[in-house]
Amino acid sequence: MENKKKILIRIGSLRHGGAEKVLVTFLKNVPKDKYEIDLLLNLYSGKYLAEVPSWIKILYLNKGEMITTNRLQDIPLKAFRVIYQKVLKLFPALLYQFILKGKKYDVEFAAIHGFRDEILNSPQKSSKKLIWIHNDLKKTEFHNYTDSEIRKFFGFDKIMVISEKIEQDFEVLAENDTEKDKIVRIYNALDTEEILRKAEIGSPKLEDGSRKSEVPIFVSVGTVFPQKGFDRLLKIHKKLLDEGFLHKIEILGDGYDFENIKNLQKELNVTETSTLFGFTDNPYPYFKNADFYILSSRYEGFPTVLFEAITLKKNIIATDVSGVKEMLKDGKLGLIVENSEEGIYLGMKKALENPESFEKYSENLSEYEMPFNLENSVKTIVKIIDEL
Repeated sequence: MENKKKILIRIGSLRHGGAEKVLVTFLKNVPKDKYEIDLLLNLYSGKYLAEVPSWIKILYLNKGEMITTNRLQDIPLKAFRVIYQKVLKLFPALLYQFILKGKKYDVEFAAIHGFRDEILNSPQKSSKKLIWIHNDLKKTEFHNYTDSEIRKFFGFDKIMVISEKIEQDFEVLAENDTEKDKIVRIYNALDTEEILRKAEIGSPKLEDGSRKSEVPIFVSVGTVFPQKGFDRLLKIHKKLLDEGFLHKIEILGDGYDFENIKNLQKELNVTETSTLFGFTDNPYPYFKNADFYILSSRYEGFPTVLFEAITLKKNIIATDVSGVKEMLKDGKLGLIVENSEEGIYLGMKKALENPESFEKYSENLSEYEMPFNLENSVKTIVKIIDEL
């Protein structure tokens, strides 16, 4: 097919976050005969690199692992990366001339909200601009975008949002119908068949060689940084153990806060009852083996991991963050708790003290069908790109 649409996609790296996983799932399923895609990373790093189809060209500003420490020997490289990226952000013409070799793009696509300015300040004024917003940007502990900052996103031709809450936040700030038409809600591309298949590959064995624990297991999966609230989860775990409620915690994921969480685990003296597994390519057997999936996040956009837990029909406890009410059908598919340590404590205590109260969720989950499928999600994005 001649005259393929030339697309530039920008994201920080392909480390193991939800947005990265969703982007790679999309790339694996996009029709290659229609597009010529360049994927530009700030850092050539991450577990999902290997999954990017070979026909997609990967470009990068820096190579190597993310530097998360402030060790003396790491500071020069860390400083160089920061300055280099800042210079290319301030003088985008240099980036387009030397890294992108003067290539002209039809569509420039920010795969996360953090690349808003890089795409809007592109020297290629004739390209169509697209952004994918995975987080609730409104007034949270970690995101504090003012209305005027959020208004800047209307510089894009299309704004893809992943939840009803984010869609409503943008619609309120739209000043006319033209701006409202730019907002499109789309469910994340998620391969449910792959999740079910991978869950069957093998279940994690316990120390005694058995598959099932004698005490309830709570599993949580995500990039290890403050947003995910793993510190809160471990503190509540300790409190419940002290009250005589025996259970185990499993946390799967890696991230810059991993050492802090590991230290907290030691401080709380819960290394025997909680396990930090780090990153795993296949977390689904752990989901399957657990009694409860727990989302302890402080904020989210639309936590894809909950759809994974729903796919595997898990009992769910989730803090009331953006997307959760929508995903759990206002509490029909799982227990929604207050977004606080007290909320997590009460939810976990209920699960341990009164596990039969979760039977209603199991019944609803058994009859529930996903509101989307991978093919439809990919088709929706392709349609947006084609109509730009």
